[in-house]
Amino acid sequence: MRIVDLLSKQSIKLNASPRSKQEAIDMLIDLQVKGGRIADKEEYKKGILAREEKGSTAVGEGIAIPHAKSEAVKAPSLAAMTVPEGVDYEALDDEPSNLLFMIAAPNDGDVHLEVLSRLMTILMDEDFRENLLGAKDADEFLKVIDDMEKEKYPDEPKAVEKSADGYRVLAVTACPTGIAHTYMAAEALEKAGKKLGISIKVETNGSGGAKNILTQEEIDACDGIIVAADKTVAMARFNGKKVIRTKVSDGIKIPEELINRIEAGDAPVYHHEGGADSSSSGSSGDGESFGRKLYKHLMNGVSNMLPFTVAGGIFIALAFLIDSIGGAPQDGDFGTHLAAAAWFKTIGNYAFQFMIPVLAGYIGLSIADRPGFLVGMAGGAMAVAGATFAAPGGDIPSGFLGALLAGFIGGYLTLCLEKVCNGLPKALNGIKPVLIYPLGGLAIVGVMMCAVNPIMGLLNDGLSNFLSSMGDSSKVLLGCILGGMMSIDMGGPFNKAAYVFGVAAISQGNYDIMAAVMVGGMVPPIAIALATTFFKNRFTEEERKNGPVNYIMGLSFITEGAIPYAAADPARVIPSCMVGAAAAGGLSMAFGCTLQAPHGGVFVFPVVGSPVQYIIALAIGSVAGMLMLALLKKKQPKAE
Repeated sequence: MRIVDLLSKQSIKLNASPRSKQEAIDMLIDLQVKGGRIADKEEYKKGILAREEKGSTAVGEGIAIPHAKSEAVKAPSLAAMTVPEGVDYEALDDEPSNLLFMIAAPNDGDVHLEVLSRLMTILMDEDFRENLLGAKDADEFLKVIDDMEKEKYPDEPKAVEKSADGYRVLAVTACPTGIAHTYMAAEALEKAGKKLGISIKVETNGSGGAKNILTQEEIDACDGIIVAADKTVAMARFNGKKVIRTKVSDGIKIPEELINRIEAGDAPVYHHEGGADSSSSGSSGDGESFGRKLYKHLMNGVSNMLPFTVAGGIFIALAFLIDSIGGAPQDGDFGTHLAAAAWFKTIGNYAFQFMIPVLAGYIGLSIADRPGFLVGMAGGAMAVAGATFAAPGGDIPSGFLGALLAGFIGGYLTLCLEKVCNGLPKALNGIKPVLIYPLGGLAIVGVMMCAVNPIMGLLNDGLSNFLSSMGDSSKVLLGCILGGMMSIDMGGPFNKAAYVFGVAAISQGNYDIMAAVMVGGMVPPIAIALATTFFKNRFTEEERKNGPVNYIMGLSFITEGAIPYAAADPARVIPSCMVGAAAAGGLSMAFGCTLQAPHGGVFVFPVVGSPVQYIIALAIGSVAGMLMLALLKKKQPKAE
């Protein structure tokens, strides 16, 4: 379905100036109505707003694509609007959106996903976006789209023409949401293949399912396969082929390098293990190190645990704040004296009860699919309860560390159980996943936790006692180390290790560690924003323009805002940020600051212990990072 066929002159508005996201939505809906394919404006608007409640449809790069399926839509249609000054559409990159398309689709079928994928593909072309924004009238706007579609899809063929011997390189792209990065990576790989003169076919695993699916004949004939994915894709079909498995972002950033590696034979042979559609178990020959796999399994658990941790932690912190404002005594019942405080504390505790089992469950799921999920969840629950099946009073909770072991060891033992069961008669295949694996896995984790809980419980107690007994100087050093780790790779393994340590400390009742971790993570973006404000001549025009965004990123505890600057000049930016973050983390410890909410940035400062000192630590660390940046970075040459 061609995009140009879904647009009419009446549904296009150029050089609009909406003042808010809501106003932009209203203007686009009015354009849809003018296009004549909406039967009920209010009903269609409900669908659009319901989709926005799930998350903003602004995908970055100045693009927003609100969409909805609705009974109110008579026929598929598009509305388009350009906004030269941009409008805040709550994009993931925090940049204003200046090119907006609204999709209207009837309830039957997935036409909106087809249109969405095509739009995302052609909108990745920067020149195309510029031409749309520069269009003088609706006719020119439509012609720009028509020309692009004719170039990109001349007869709706595959992106790169198939050679006589088939496609030399195949690829699969997939991101967790299945909307933006999936198609950006596919577009980048196709362009790189065309530039290198290498025939390539890319399968996209988007939100509407897999498109342009690779056939077994194509797989057998190709030189190798690139799997650029951040979620599970079907891997069994690639058994015995050379496969590069990497992040979806690499498909966007280094497509030529990936294709050249396949053509040079620099890819391991993939040997599949596990179920037909599993990629979590992988194999020793899939090009991914065991350490990388462990990290991905851990991050799968942590990312699914965070909503429980963050929401529960903030509710508990609010309970303490309410009791504190109300003058309640800080005794063993602190946080539950006032009715409002008790309400927040109770709900927060419910969320916290799921935190550790969810961590272990999703680690197990990542390793061994659904059988591993049961084992991990049960093991995590036993870690919280401290189940040793001893006499009453003999239970020893092993907490966060015990749950980690439950997820990892339980997941891998479940894989072993699956291999053992491979020898069973085929007639039992139907009951394996619903009876044999759950029963065997539960028995395994039950026995395992009898040993894990006492050992890890003692280790937990020892760690807690060690932290409690640390002198002031030792705690300051720990704060410096954790703060520095938060800025080494800004969202990578070191950053995540420090953050996980902070969350684990919260579960053990040590709140000063999380305070040092968060302030260390806030410093890098703020230091960069300050440097671009007060030392403009050290940065390019583009860096200066984007600098103020890092104030918001830093104050919101989004360390990743510093990544573009670190990537452009790592030798100067990373050490500067590390020094500032380490100073802030150490000062937080020295001031005795505490934090019971593991996220939120400035928005949770009201529940920080010693908030004034915490702000001072943040300010000193940020200024230190700024000054070191100014000292290390060279002045940029003036534009001619």
